[in-house]
Amino acid sequence: MARSIEQERAQLEADEQRLNERRRQLADRERSELLKEVERSGLMKADPAEFSAIIGAIKKLGIAETVKRLTA
Repeated sequence: MARSIEQERAQLEADEQRLNERRRQLADRERSELLKEVERSGLMKADPAEFSAIIGAIKKLGIAETVKRLTA
């Protein structure tokens, strides 16, 4: 059976909404895993001033430059 154009558009919209929800869930899982990695690294054991200094340096240098300097 041929579907009408409106039905096809409605189906595509529903599929897009489901896909967007899956992407959001994946992003949430990725964020959760990254936070777990930070906790395992021991970084969370730093005192607040040290932690802020480290985060500030990362913001200032950027991720790529920070990685480059730490692995050099």
